[in-house]
Amino acid sequence: MSELANIVLHAGRAGVELALFVLLPVMVVMLSVMRLLEAKGILDKLVAIVGPLLRPFGLPGLGVFAMIQILFVSFAAPMATLAMMDKGGSPRRHIAATLAMVLGMAQANVVFPMAALGLNAPVVMAVSTLCGLIGAGLTYHIFARNLPERDDDNPMVVKHKDADGPKGVLDVINKAGAEALKIAVGAIPMLVLALVFVALMRAIGLMGLLEHLFTPLLASLDLPSSVIMGTITKYIAGGTAMMGVTKDFLDQGLLSVTEFNRLAGFWIHPYDVAGVAVLISAGPRVAGVLKPALLGAGVAILLRTLAHGYLF
Repeated sequence: MSELANIVLHAGRAGVELALFVLLPVMVVMLSVMRLLEAKGILDKLVAIVGPLLRPFGLPGLGVFAMIQILFVSFAAPMATLAMMDKGGSPRRHIAATLAMVLGMAQANVVFPMAALGLNAPVVMAVSTLCGLIGAGLTYHIFARNLPERDDDNPMVVKHKDADGPKGVLDVINKAGAEALKIAVGAIPMLVLALVFVALMRAIGLMGLLEHLFTPLLASLDLPSSVIMGTITKYIAGGTAMMGVTKDFLDQGLLSVTEFNRLAGFWIHPYDVAGVAVLISAGPRVAGVLKPALLGAGVAILLRTLAHGYLF
């Protein structure tokens, strides 16, 4: 019983430290910058410029905004954009392409905190963007080509907070800070549970058994045995839980920074049980295009995995 208590206390301390001292400050800064750019209309201008260039990939203007949100805010941020597309009557193929792109790209709430621990954020984001666009294009032109389309019935305009004057700027920053705090505090339960799960698996010997079974395969790929538990955690509990487990592995020397960068394409994305559940809750038409979106996102993640294996 005392060993279980020690495991829970250690996991709790590690989870809280990661959420409050790594995730929170990074998200406060990034969300403040993003929300100010939104409020000033700069992002809208960027979307207007870049949108036509991304039309061949099946992405409408709101799809471009969803790309910016996942790259610089969090994996859940595009949910609001997907909800607008769902209710605004956006063609199903455009929704499928946008969802595939979001599922296949690296989320900011993992990339930026882990950059403080050695993740090569510029490379991760560049590879993520390129492969996400490829996944979106394949979804639009191949996987979702038979989906019925419906023209826009309602104008879809992204509404932002007003940032005119000092009071408006402070209001936007305060709202962004509150949003960042909500993300960080909300991540604590999953972080703690994931760390407890890994520690228990190690204590009962299951992790050792899995490592023994998969060591030959991992050795041929020049990867450590810690990849097994990291992968299980990622695809069951999500990216935030994986982040907590990965930090623990890095601290214990079970995973090197180079190995983590090599695995980033395979690990850092919302293509997991938790991520998919959150994103499809944006609306019934979003959930209805999940199958082709998963295929396109799967291709994007495969390409990202190969790219990171080559680069690192």
